[in-house]
Amino acid sequence: MTTWRMPAEWDRHERTWMAWPSAGYTLGDTENEADEARRTWSQVALAVARFEPVTVVVDPGATDVARTWLADGLDGATAHPVSLLEAPLDDAWMRDIGPSFVVGDDGSLGAVDWVFNGWGAQSWATWAKDAAIAETVAAAAAARIVGSPMVNEGGGFHVDGRGTALVTRTVQLDPGRNPQMDEAGVEEELARTIGVRTCVWLPRGLTRDYGELGTRGHVDIVACFTPTGRVLLHWQEDESHPDHAVCREIEAVLTDAADADGNPFEIVRLPAPHATHDDERASDDERARYDAVKGSAVNPVLREGNSDRRAPRSVKNFARKHPHSMGEWSADSRTRVATMGEDDFASHEKSVVIKGDDTLTIQLVDDSGQTTVLKDGITVLDGEVVDATFLDVKAL
Repeated sequence: MTTWRMPAEWDRHERTWMAWPSAGYTLGDTENEADEARRTWSQVALAVARFEPVTVVVDPGATDVARTWLADGLDGATAHPVSLLEAPLDDAWMRDIGPSFVVGDDGSLGAVDWVFNGWGAQSWATWAKDAAIAETVAAAAAARIVGSPMVNEGGGFHVDGRGTALVTRTVQLDPGRNPQMDEAGVEEELARTIGVRTCVWLPRGLTRDYGELGTRGHVDIVACFTPTGRVLLHWQEDESHPDHAVCREIEAVLTDAADADGNPFEIVRLPAPHATHDDERASDDERARYDAVKGSAVNPVLREGNSDRRAPRSVKNFARKHPHSMGEWSADSRTRVATMGEDDFASHEKSVVIKGDDTLTIQLVDDSGQTTVLKDGITVLDGEVVDATFLDVKAL
């Protein structure tokens, strides 16, 4: 019987899988909003294609539109190819609807096919098509399907590749997902399918994630592992924000926890964006999600006014295994897609220079021309030294 293990996100892999937005709320209410979504998806795909192949699953009705936006990758203008795979889609969140790739102790490639039911059968979601995507992707990747009766999504757990998983009680134990399961049952299924030996149960996710269009507590916007066992934790300093208390509750749990080998976690607070509210309510914008690609990482970074001066700290975090990397910023009206690789770069709105020798030096030039130098694992912002440990890229 094959024993399966899910590698960490930073482990080497062959390609990145995405799903193309073709219907529903992802495209917004106007054609301008739809184009903004398509631009963002295409920027991510083309950024990743600088470092590894990308396959984009696209609904047959959106193929022509996708070809237009992804033309550079499809026509060979990127270092690695972008290819399209047609399959019916309800939505565009491959991390949640796709399979979780695993490796067997016999060297085989597996793909865990979780049950997907629209993030707990939520009233706004449709999922009949998306529920079949994991099988479609597994077949295209020539992976052996590892079936599971558990409702789960890729954003609902995070692994360190060595047997530890971060989960939240409001996802795997959600009555809308797995009413028949308790903690022991979830842990047994995660052990069987992805090789988890220790589950760290966080009490919940960020506040906004429990509203309309939320996932009811995905951990991927709360915390993530680094290769050395550190945990990067979303951190809200504003006492008026409901996540101020949430972050501290989660930090207390992590402080008392240990990984699968019994090692305590070193927790690194990942500062929340400056903007705490949008037009509707308290924001859950965060910096914890990323796509680790070959020698690089793609990290969506929110634009806050004309300058988000804390953004390079989160981007730089993903240089943990590549301290000699360079990076690039590309921007649209709402988000920046940050990529890190081994090429020199130019930026649209600010310059971030990452150089590696025996030490690390980062120079940030913001829109006003003010320069901030980050050196030797220490950052100076507004004349104050902050997050010195966080900026130790080599240690991360």
